[in-house]
Amino acid sequence: MTESTEAGTAVLDQDGGGPMVAVRDLHRSYGSGAAAVHALRGVSFEVPRGELVALKGRSGSGKTTLLNLVGGLDEPDSGRIEVDGLGLADLGENGLLELRRDRIGFIFQSFGLIRILSAAENVGVPMRLRRTPVREREARVELLLGLVGLEGHAKQRPGELSGGQQQRVAIARALANKPALLIADEPTGQLDAETGLAVMELLRAVVRSEHVTALVATHDPALLDLADRVLELSDGEIVEQR
Repeated sequence: MTESTEAGTAVLDQDGGGPMVAVRDLHRSYGSGAAAVHALRGVSFEVPRGELVALKGRSGSGKTTLLNLVGGLDEPDSGRIEVDGLGLADLGENGLLELRRDRIGFIFQSFGLIRILSAAENVGVPMRLRRTPVREREARVELLLGLVGLEGHAKQRPGELSGGQQQRVAIARALANKPALLIADEPTGQLDAETGLAVMELLRAVVRSEHVTALVATHDPALLDLADRVLELSDGEIVEQR
């Protein structure tokens, strides 16, 4: 169950080992003076290991800013973020690079695939950066394409795939280095309702089969029912947890 403590704080149940993500009193603003935009205002919450947690909120509510901070792509003005037991502020630039490469998988609304590479080659890119041995890399690519139902599309390039298929490739790529945490920013935003629901169902199945944790931003009410927990952001604050 979810407990509410002070305003703007969501404390979620934990399975043993501590939470995968712990955020404490997070603030982030852009600009200065009267023109400053306060994207996050004292946000605190925890994400238990092995769950799919959805971030709900309208455009401009702070969802993307929060995901960027948790993923180590941006730095907060104040507050603390821990991912898999590691304090992001303590890691330094090289430590953050390693965290993003080895422990976090990113899934974007725009898919982010390399157009000149095949589906299999796109999935293999993160492992190439990690210099994974060829046989191990090829076996992992084959496994992941099977997991997302694209084993027969390995040689096709993104332009030869539907939007739903491209997002499935992106999910497989995000899983390439066996991350502990998946971060997805509106992963169904460019898909029709039926395809989007199928992608969200796949994400939920992946969380179970790959034993990962997922933090997913979405504004689609139909997709929120698939999440284990929902946090709602409004004007940079958590206003509801369930």
